[in-house]
Amino acid sequence: MYKQVRHIIALTLFSLLLAGCTLGPDYLRPEVDTPLAWKEGAPWKEAAPMDGAPKGSWWEIYGDPVLNGLEEEAAAANQDLRAAAARVDQARALARIDEADLLPRVDLNPAAGRARTPGDFAFGGKGVTGDSYSVPFDLSYEIDLWGRVRRSAEASRADAGASLADYRNVLLVLQAEVAGNYFALRSLDAEIALLERTVGLRRENLELVASLFEHGQVGRLDVARAETELATTEAEALGVQKRRAELEHALAVLLGRAAAGFALSPAPLDLTPPAVAPGLPSSLLERRPDVGAAERQMAAASARIGIARTAFFPAIRLTGSAGYASTEASGLFDWDSRSWALGPAVSLPIFEAGRNRANLNRARAAYEEAVAIYRRQVLVAFAEVEDALSGLRVLAAQADAQGRAVGAAREAAEISDKRYQAGFVSYLEVVDSQRTSLQSERQAVQILGQRLQASVSLIKALGGGWNMEPGQAG
Repeated sequence: MYKQVRHIIALTLFSLLLAGCTLGPDYLRPEVDTPLAWKEGAPWKEAAPMDGAPKGSWWEIYGDPVLNGLEEEAAAANQDLRAAAARVDQARALARIDEADLLPRVDLNPAAGRARTPGDFAFGGKGVTGDSYSVPFDLSYEIDLWGRVRRSAEASRADAGASLADYRNVLLVLQAEVAGNYFALRSLDAEIALLERTVGLRRENLELVASLFEHGQVGRLDVARAETELATTEAEALGVQKRRAELEHALAVLLGRAAAGFALSPAPLDLTPPAVAPGLPSSLLERRPDVGAAERQMAAASARIGIARTAFFPAIRLTGSAGYASTEASGLFDWDSRSWALGPAVSLPIFEAGRNRANLNRARAAYEEAVAIYRRQVLVAFAEVEDALSGLRVLAAQADAQGRAVGAAREAAEISDKRYQAGFVSYLEVVDSQRTSLQSERQAVQILGQRLQASVSLIKALGGGWNMEPGQAG
């Protein structure tokens, strides 16, 4: 008996020595064609994914305490973010399950029972009734000859890393949406303030024109035009208020709050977009969590190729049992009641009708898909940065031109008003000049809001904030 035990132990040790073999390709990050410089002129350098690097409170560069509070509240209560955090916990738990297979499994399975053996099966032809008691420790362990268990654990760890990167991406998108919606709402606040001020001016004009009409200096047509402009401006103000309410409701959802219980006091936009420091795009691939997630999904797909390849080779499982068994409870733990069993079980694929080959081909195709998704994500990342950089450049030039247009439109409106009161022109010229002035000022406010939102888009495209000083995005 002891000779047989030695043979089993020798076979087990030999199998463990072979367990260093791991099938399948070792993961290497694929190369991606990248530009030498940004089209918009900012320098660039290749970098390895570091989406886990601290991003900091990048929104503080705008110096808005209300925005700071909204960002903190969203990070604490947003439901999409909580769901993403739960997915991370699930992925980590699955990784721990697969890593547990690297070690033997031992179970305690005590049992007690009473049974009768029929006479036809009992020795002597007489039925027997008796008790049985057992307290065995059962062992089960897959000898990882070809690395199936190790590849499974590797794939699960990569999946957990991808899930964590997805969480960081949800957080970054949430922060950017809060900031973008906030600036859009403040831009509407500025428009509403401008329209309300214009409504006041329109009322004054209507009173003036009505007085002139009463004294016979102008016709009823001028009064009708003044009334039209007042009503039109009031309608425009109401339309902007509707859009503001919708943005306020969207912010409430981002904060994890009911729309009915959330409100922001009006505060016209009065911020300067932060300057883009040179050299920021050099950290693109280090900071974008979506690129990091795609890279880890590639690693998981690569490991699953190895898992698929192990199906072509024998699987050896070591099973054993040791404990006590007796027909009497009082003698269960006596030395003579001890029992044990130990031995390997081998499973060798003989005929599987091409199933394993098809599974391997599927794993390889899944890896190629993951590579294509990763490369596309890198290209998307570059395109989003280019969009944000060009948007900031164009909007800055547009803001400068619009500023000149606002000044000229205001001057034209003042001149037209004076000419009308002097009786040189009709009220139609006043209407046109005032309408142009209002449109120019509203457009200037909208451009400012777009510039702030474009700066948020750039920070998001670059993967978040990093070592930034107030007033500078970099």
